[in-house]
Amino acid sequence: MTRLHVHRYGPFGPVRVLALHGLTGHGKRWQPLARQYLTEIPVVAPDLIGHGRSSWAAPWTIDGNVAALAALLEQHADGPVVVVAHSFGSAVALHLAAAHPDRVAAMVLLDPAIGLDGAWMREIADAMLASPDYPDAAEARAEKATGSWADVDPAVLDAEVDEHLVALPGGRYGWRVSLPAMMSYWSELAREIVLPPNRISTTVVRAAWTSPPYVTDQLIVGLRNRLGAEFALIDFDCHHMVAEAKPAEVAALIRERMR
Repeated sequence: MTRLHVHRYGPFGPVRVLALHGLTGHGKRWQPLARQYLTEIPVVAPDLIGHGRSSWAAPWTIDGNVAALAALLEQHADGPVVVVAHSFGSAVALHLAAAHPDRVAAMVLLDPAIGLDGAWMREIADAMLASPDYPDAAEARAEKATGSWADVDPAVLDAEVDEHLVALPGGRYGWRVSLPAMMSYWSELAREIVLPPNRISTTVVRAAWTSPPYVTDQLIVGLRNRLGAEFALIDFDCHHMVAEAKPAEVAALIRERMR
């Protein structure tokens, strides 16, 4: 089983919340949310395969992450958990719920990315492959500060750079991720949408300022038809980094799904 590096927050005891980061991210991104807004809840936040301090060994697939997460929950949880997931992490969460419905009580999906256009994914992958790193830390930070992190507290962004940016052998800087894995994962996001069983209540948060949007009409219609009253769609006025921009609001949604 592929080893996942795991961040644990909250009191000792069986995990009640599984937090999954997005593509190019890491599990420690959930630290402010867990430590400031979910202090009494045991939370586990792994680095997904090819990210952070987890294994960078292939295969780099959604299915590989699902298998590793199922094993993680078997070890750390004594029942189904609430899954909060961001972007690519939401695709993993949906596949986890479909493959292991006994492990998932409910989901909160933050600007989920799944079933996306293949040509668009190729454009993003091409751009990343052409320019995967930075001449210095200032440029790396500036790219985030003027992009999807524009509405995030600067102190949170500073912590992200301190944790996740590393010096490369050639003197440049890059995020602590496997570039080959990222190329594979952009392709994975073009896979067909997978829906959870109809008993798993799901909240989707759509980031209103994400352009072009990741959340597709196909996903919303599919979830609404599958889940009925167990599905909720909420729009937040923020960019793509929903948990970092709106931590109190995200925590409230998680608590609501834990009832």
